[in-house]
Amino acid sequence: MPVIVQKFDVRRPLPDLWILFQDVPQIVSCMPGAELTDEVGPNRFKGRLSVKLGPVSASFDGEATLEEMDAGTHRARIRGKGIDRRGGNRGSAVVTYELTEAGGSTTVELSADVTLQGRLAQFGRTGLLEEVSKTLTAEFVACLEAKMSASTPEQAAATEAGKVKGIRLLLIGLWRWIKSAFGRWRKRDRPAR
Repeated sequence: MPVIVQKFDVRRPLPDLWILFQDVPQIVSCMPGAELTDEVGPNRFKGRLSVKLGPVSASFDGEATLEEMDAGTHRARIRGKGIDRRGGNRGSAVVTYELTEAGGSTTVELSADVTLQGRLAQFGRTGLLEEVSKTLTAEFVACLEAKMSASTPEQAAATEAGKVKGIRLLLIGLWRWIKSAFGRWRKRDRPAR
């Protein structure tokens, strides 16, 4: 499966965002469809990730480990894996992120090497997974900014990502994929000048 790469800006200073990224329960609360169920050791967490893409849904129970965290470069790597026992899907990912200053904002570069087995794997092969990830990333960023703009710690803790709406998410991802494919096709068929 291809590596999914996302780059986005958060309108907050780098030191503030780096501190938030170390608070795993707060970060997970901003990930659509994700739930932290237990902390099983230093930098090891158990959780659940529920996804629904059109007719296919899965609920992965799994574990993630923060393997590397470098405060000097503001870079970290997380390895996770999970099993959807009901649907027979399996998934694993190695996610690397790096934060850099961008004039009062922070740019986050995220790379996820995702492997899926089972019925969900078909979405990775078509490129649809990458398009769906753009929608989920936008929701994640909106949640982070709302959490960091909260007036009180209680409001920040209560700010969470919305539920993943399967049909809507699939349609948005499909539309983006079609536009992208059509754009590539048009560029290919243009005569050279």
